[in-house]
Amino acid sequence: MTRSLPIVLLLSLAVAPVAAAPEPVVGLPCEGCGAVFVGLPDEIPAVSRLAPEDEPGEPLVLTGTVRDAEGDPVPGIVVYAYHTDARGIYPRVEALRGTPAYRHGALRGWARTDDEGRYRFDTIRPASYPDTRIPQHVHMHVIEPGRCTYYIDDVHFTDDPFLPDDERTADGRGGNGTLTPTRDEEGVWHAVRDIVLGHLVPGYPEETASP
Repeated sequence: MTRSLPIVLLLSLAVAPVAAAPEPVVGLPCEGCGAVFVGLPDEIPAVSRLAPEDEPGEPLVLTGTVRDAEGDPVPGIVVYAYHTDARGIYPRVEALRGTPAYRHGALRGWARTDDEGRYRFDTIRPASYPDTRIPQHVHMHVIEPGRCTYYIDDVHFTDDPFLPDDERTADGRGGNGTLTPTRDEEGVWHAVRDIVLGHLVPGYPEETASP
């Protein structure tokens, strides 16, 4: 079953279904890195929604701050994320067929960091792939405008019984992506995925980012 995309994203896809990649991809190999530019909106808010409000599943708010290697927050960085639905699948979107983003499914979107380097995604907790022990995860990429793009380590959750012990504290691309979620009184999960630009990304340009 194909789920619908949010109206804003559908409009952006209608205008620009496949955009050229203005920033070079680093940190290769990277399958599907071109998907970050498919339907990329001209205006990207700091708070974005990946899953529609009526999407089945446990609601999740994923936030974070993007910093450079010196620890300073960086505004204007684009964070791209996508994940499975509550059944563990990537709901296909016919409008994306034939593009690198087709395999990413319907639950995808972008957020641009604000003046304090912060971003936020409102979504649901993804499920493991059906009939597997693969941990729940959120795929994430970074676009540094005018500079480069690359994927960073997936978001994982420490309360996931499928998460291997050796991945619970591992430092990785863009910093540690293994998060300890908390649940508020309304049943909404919250998790913080801070990002360090270029951290452990092979081929990352040495110059200071200037989005």
